[in-house]
Order: sequence, then C-alpha cells, then structure tokens
Amino acid sequence: MSQAQRRHATDPAAELELHAYNSAFYELGLRWHWDAATYDALRDIPCRTERLRTYLERHQSHLLKVYDAEFLSDAIEVRRNRYREDRGTDDLDRCRRYSWAGARTEEVGH
Repeated sequence: MSQAQRRHATDPAAELELHAYNSAFYELGLRWHWDAATYDALRDIPCRTERLRTYLERHQSHLLKVYDAEFLSDAIEVRRNRYREDRGTDDLDRCRRYSWAGARTEEVGH
C-alpha cells in the first residue's frame, strides 16, 4: 500500500472525495480515474476548479482543444456534488470495494 493510500485509509473525508471525483469522471464518460497519489498531488491546490484545471492542463490537455476548462470543471463539480449529496458519509465501505480503474477496462471489454 502506498503512502497516499495509507493516508486515505485514515482520512475518510478524503477517500469519499476521491470516489466522488471518480464517479463524476465515469458519469461524464471521461476515460480516466484518479488514484490516491494523483489526488494527493492535487490537494495542495485549495480551489477545486483550479485543481481540475491544473489536472486537465497537465494530463488531459487534448480535451482543452475541444472543451473550455471552465465548462469541464463545472460539469465535473456538479456531478461530484451530486455524488456527495446522494451518498453522504455512509457509503465508504461500498466505495472501498469499487475499482474505478477496473470499471474502465470492463467497459471496453478488456
């Protein structure tokens, strides 16, 4: 288990937030997920919109040729918020059993 994974295991709020982001990416059909290390690297950026913009610029810049960063960030945040509202803090056990990385490979039939 990586240091980031250990930290998330002891910080339920961060773990739920990570799952909320991954749920938003999945719901929007975006072909990526954040692992604990990626999320930790971005957590130093206090503004969620800026955090998403930074990730997009660094790792998904091809999308910015087609979509405005603010548009993508807003769409992700709306779905992240919905996930948090729908599930609250009671869903952590189920979250821990779900693999966002696995969901993508299953979807494309690998």
